Amino acid sequence: MRLFLVRHGRTAWSVSGQHTGRTDVPLLDEGRADAKALGQRLHRTPWSGLAGAEVRTSPLVRASETCELAGFGDRAARWDALREFHYGDYEGLTPAQITAVRPGWFIWRDGVPGGESLARVSERADEVVAWARSAQRDAVVFAHGHILRAIGARWLGEPIAFAARVRLAPASLSVLGWAYGAPALEVWNDTAHLEGRV
Repeated sequence: MRLFLVRHGRTAWSVSGQHTGRTDVPLLDEGRADAKALGQRLHRTPWSGLAGAEVRTSPLVRASETCELAGFGDRAARWDALREFHYGDYEGLTPAQITAVRPGWFIWRDGVPGGESLARVSERADEVVAWARSAQRDAVVFAHGHILRAIGARWLGEPIAFAARVRLAPASLSVLGWAYGAPALEVWNDTAHLEGRV
């Protein structure tokens, strides 16, 4: 069994670099086109639509619309565990704006005031990993950059601070699987379906 991670397509805030947690920012037209291109890829060989996979999506519109446009909406259950990191006081701010008032700030070490703790993000990531490993079938999730990076870290058995080392582009595809019986990254941050578009 494998866990497919799909980050939502581009939004105005992902383009500007603003932290987008619970704010329900819609996809840009370009993000919608990217989601369709990603769906076309997942419906071709070697994945052929992942017919036996269980699909879940964050309830936030940028993820659920990506799921729909990729052709998985009719199979997807919405799941709060896949919501993005709650950025609290830093919602809508760019890293440059944050470090201007808090020099040296690093989200994966320092967290966010007024928002979700790193421990809680790790617990949610563990919940997703446990669900994905609970049955002999593939699983597909549509969600957001930071929570997906945390899921990747926890799949590997690493603390979520490891997520700082694995970036994810909008509308990217990643696949978590196994190598020699141990959790492994099979594919990470793959955007080949967007070549010539971004």
